[in-house]
Amino acid sequence: MASPSARPSRQAWSVLIVSTLAFTVCFMVWMMFGVIGIPLKQSLGLNATQFGLLTATPVLTGSLIRVPLGIWTDKYGGRVVMTLLMAATVPAIWLMAYATEYWQFLAIGLFVGLAGGSFSVGTPYVARWFPKQRQGMAMGVYGAGNSGSAVNKFVAPALLVAFGWTMVPKVYAAVMLGATILFWLFSHHDPKHLVPSNTRFVDQLRMLKDPRVLKYCQYYSIVFGGYVALALWMVQYYVGEYGLDIRAAALLAACFSLPGGVLRAVGGVLSDKYGAHKVTWWVMWVSWICLFLLSYPQTAFTVTTVNGPASFTVGLNVYAFTALMAVLGVAWAFGKASVFKYIGDEYPHSIGTVSGIVGLAGGLGGFVLPIMFGALLDLTGIRSSAFMLMYGVVWVSLIWMYWTEVRKTEVIGPHAAPSPLVRA
Repeated sequence: MASPSARPSRQAWSVLIVSTLAFTVCFMVWMMFGVIGIPLKQSLGLNATQFGLLTATPVLTGSLIRVPLGIWTDKYGGRVVMTLLMAATVPAIWLMAYATEYWQFLAIGLFVGLAGGSFSVGTPYVARWFPKQRQGMAMGVYGAGNSGSAVNKFVAPALLVAFGWTMVPKVYAAVMLGATILFWLFSHHDPKHLVPSNTRFVDQLRMLKDPRVLKYCQYYSIVFGGYVALALWMVQYYVGEYGLDIRAAALLAACFSLPGGVLRAVGGVLSDKYGAHKVTWWVMWVSWICLFLLSYPQTAFTVTTVNGPASFTVGLNVYAFTALMAVLGVAWAFGKASVFKYIGDEYPHSIGTVSGIVGLAGGLGGFVLPIMFGALLDLTGIRSSAFMLMYGVVWVSLIWMYWTEVRKTEVIGPHAAPSPLVRA
């Protein structure tokens, strides 16, 4: 039984709950272009590459701001930094409703993207309120705020259809303002959680000399960067590929976004129990299989038989496609937790520095991939080319993981891990 001192206080639970709510709202705002970008694409006459840039622009600032936000959180405390961060996004969200030109949406999107940096504030903030043996749970619950991507797919289409796209940023600005007030009222500050932070951005970049850090950046660029990119891309994919209306498309896209967010906490528990390597290895293989199947385009071909020509059609229908996307979302939810488990195990004294640079890499993946999706679509005309790209990226991770981890594991010999039957 845990000692009373090891039990989280009521203040700790209050901080965790209100921080998770705030992060959910921030992620919902961060993913806003994934829905309102569809009518904007039509009204502005954007091609696929321009649409990809539009959806990815908020992801850029949300990624780049992560490192300084983590440093400021250590120095000033999560309560102050998170409140100021959320408040700073409210005017930009509201102004989005009055933009009319493509460059205006890009410029305002950069400021709206600040909301995406909330992950680097809340993760150390909530962790320090909990004893060490409960920090994994706390960070996993907070990370489940990624489900704000799914919330966006439920809320934004309803507002768009009922009132037009301009109502979405107006409502989101009000929601963000309300969440900011709630966070300030129910969060707490403990001076003992502050640490002297002399870390500079240049110091964090030096961690890239460590090949293990580069490897974890690669992993996270898939499980988080890929998640963000596909969460932004899927609604318009359903509309274009299967001819669905925006509400049905957003609902089906949520089958990927929702498990990809809320099951992160489960991934943390599995990583604690089985280890980061085993969970990540299986995540990569499940991703490889799903992306291989998702990559295959709708294909019609004719075969000459003894009875004459026979025509066949090969491709995923909307139900099989959605099922595979749901499996992929679950795998990436587990992977997001297992990558940070690696970092906690191997860099216990510099977890903030390493997690900052890995989180930056994951966010940049979420910025680059939608642009590449659009460029590939314009170049090839094949919508599933987005999954072909992701399939190749997963191949790189599997090969890298095999040569650096699996190949070094002794299966037979005195240092081999005992089998479950032997332990039993």
